[in-house]
Amino acid sequence: MPQKIEPAATLKENVQLLPSVEGVERIELADGAGQIIGTIMHVPGKTASLAVYQYLAQLFPALDRDAAEYGLALYAQFVAEARETPGAHPNIDHLLAVVDGAPTLTISVVRSS
Repeated sequence: MPQKIEPAATLKENVQLLPSVEGVERIELADGAGQIIGTIMHVPGKTASLAVYQYLAQLFPALDRDAAEYGLALYAQFVAEARETPGAHPNIDHLLAVVDGAPTLTISVVRSS
């Protein structure tokens, strides 16, 4: 299990401190019934989210309120924009929902074969 980093002021700085996402194909978020409610693919423009969620999966047994709050700290400057424009940052929206009382989610890291 990696060490918990102290979040920096920007997402870019935080991602530089996180484990590599090399070999990760996607991240799946599931609800309590096992239904996939979100997927983060390893594609350009999504690697920061892939890194954040992979890291959360390594640190926490589930995406509960504590994990979501920490994840928001890692997203740093983008959280305010996500609050102001729901849907603009769906991967942050999942964290905000859990912080606001939505049920705990499971994070699955799917590795490339």
